[in-house]
Amino acid sequence: MTSEAGREEEEISKVKIRSKTHVKPGKIIGRKECQLVTFDLPYLALYYNQKLLFYKGGEFEEQVAKLKDGLRVILEEFYELGGKLGKDEEGVFRVEYDDDMEGVEVLEAITDGLTVDQLAADESISSFKDLIPYNGVLNLTGLHRPLLSVQLTKLKDGLAMGCAFNHAILDGTSTWHFMSSWAQICRGSNSIAAPPFLERTKARTTRVKLELSFPPNPVASSNGHTDQAPQLREKFFRFSEAAIDKIKSKVNSNQPSAASKPFSTFQSLAVHIWQHVTQARCLKPEDYTVFTVFADCRKRVDPPMPDSYFGNLIQAIFTVTAAGLLLANPSDFGASVIQKAIEAHNAKAIEERNKEWEAAPKIFEFKDAGVNCLAVGSSPRFKVYNVDFGWGKPEGVRSGSNNRFDGMVYLYQGKSGGRSIDVEITLEAGAMELLEKDKEFLMQV
Repeated sequence: MTSEAGREEEEISKVKIRSKTHVKPGKIIGRKECQLVTFDLPYLALYYNQKLLFYKGGEFEEQVAKLKDGLRVILEEFYELGGKLGKDEEGVFRVEYDDDMEGVEVLEAITDGLTVDQLAADESISSFKDLIPYNGVLNLTGLHRPLLSVQLTKLKDGLAMGCAFNHAILDGTSTWHFMSSWAQICRGSNSIAAPPFLERTKARTTRVKLELSFPPNPVASSNGHTDQAPQLREKFFRFSEAAIDKIKSKVNSNQPSAASKPFSTFQSLAVHIWQHVTQARCLKPEDYTVFTVFADCRKRVDPPMPDSYFGNLIQAIFTVTAAGLLLANPSDFGASVIQKAIEAHNAKAIEERNKEWEAAPKIFEFKDAGVNCLAVGSSPRFKVYNVDFGWGKPEGVRSGSNNRFDGMVYLYQGKSGGRSIDVEITLEAGAMELLEKDKEFLMQV
């Protein structure tokens, strides 16, 4: 670690929690119960999903008051986030809400001297740890703790907003739907663009009884390895609009046949990352490498679900090839492998996967993402920089330290706008060292 990084770590470690309160919906909701479905259950033994947004300027106390007021209003629609996990009499997990529950946890904190620009310039993730609650906390603990915790930290020149969402009850699409709706209310709107669709059983009705001991063992540590865990490093890479266009045009310049479907921006960037990470890992030509993408299935299921469906409606799509084939061929080879896997994941494939899981339920572990894997979560389609609570757009958006393992990638809309994309990658330290020096990967050639 450089001395500068060391100083930043030291600064961030001075985060002091000043108060803890709870926010409940602003009106009586009554007792509500909603069964968790097959799309939700595999994530019970992963960790809370953490997001960090930081903003410049504003008066901290006023911002906190406005955020809490907006939260009371928005929880009238998204009341499940103010509830707890529970089980019915047959042992089927569900979300339970009652008016006497605590609601959403809100922490207020202060840090000495840390600025927004320091956060924005920091390319690692681990130094943000103290700005986001529930580090290393399993989703299953939602049986007795809030399903959403928000930490508001006063910076020298702004506000850091760290959120921990229970991943067993919602995916990325629902997370950003909630965040943008909350921001809309804080900006003065009397209603939100799209209320959440809360009927999970419209997507799947099967009741699956899970016997999970507590605490569960499936995920033994935050990087998914029980012993001799390799040292992991996270890094934030920014790809400009020009770089993205160049990557996409290169991949599409070598189409397998005239009838081939062009490769999308996602497929082009995905194969770019997959090839260069595989190279940085120094794999043997015969070693397998798996590409995994957590895909939104709202429009893939039959019948399709609305974008406002609140819950998890994602499935992991896997594809595999040999490292030698991936690297020896032009990038359209890997892009084609990814494209075929994504296109094959239709309603029939989703149904088969669900039936297979329901017959033998298995809680998701990081190693299930595959050998030498590159696993992509989040999406540049999420309008994360539109989350404006009334004091401007965020200066930066990051994921927390939970749910990271060797090969995990988060994609975000680029801060610079347009078609730019920000990429967070977690890799074994030696491979990361090679990747960050790879000028072709960085598009500096």
